[in-house]
Amino acid sequence: MKRDISILRRFAVAFAAVAILATAAHAKPVTLRIDPSHMYVGFTAPHLGYSMSYGRFNDVKWQIVFDKDNVSVSKVMATIQTKSLDTNFQARDTYLRSADFFDVEKHPTMTFVSTAIEKTGENTGRLTGNLTMLGDTKPVTLAVKFTRMAEQPLPAYKKVLTAGFSAQGKVKRSEFGMTKFLPAIPDEIDIVINLEGARCEGEAAEAPSCKS
Repeated sequence: MKRDISILRRFAVAFAAVAILATAAHAKPVTLRIDPSHMYVGFTAPHLGYSMSYGRFNDVKWQIVFDKDNVSVSKVMATIQTKSLDTNFQARDTYLRSADFFDVEKHPTMTFVSTAIEKTGENTGRLTGNLTMLGDTKPVTLAVKFTRMAEQPLPAYKKVLTAGFSAQGKVKRSEFGMTKFLPAIPDEIDIVINLEGARCEGEAAEAPSCKS
């Protein structure tokens, strides 16, 4: 009887150890602060078939919760200040901010809120969410690549855990009521995003990427 109890106790201890290890192996979701100095939220559009025009938004605030082991529970939200549009040509920027395009006075922000995230490969995924632009909300899907997640090696960064992502997709501007110069300027606009985010907790909160 004592031998049976001893075996049961050893089994219980072993089972508890396995459970603890399994819990430890599954890291908790990480809240990431996006470093604006390593952020690109851009778009490209053909110019009458002659060349490509490139633009970006310089003021974007992100809320990202990332679970590397279970990406489906990750969350993404972005708020874009439309006035921060930048195509490296002031006259064009002024026109794109007008009522013919982004109408920044009436619609100062665009937002993206994720609704589904699924893994498509070892380091790839599909991010679907609702984009609100010019007062209309439509679903948008982005192909996402997870580039790396590791502690920053530079001493000044205090080993802050950092993750990198890139994403690409298309937006059909006419769906949001932006129809100026169709079809000379195409309806579908390519979206390109690159992000670097840090877990700003404890001592790591003093890292430069957590203060920018």
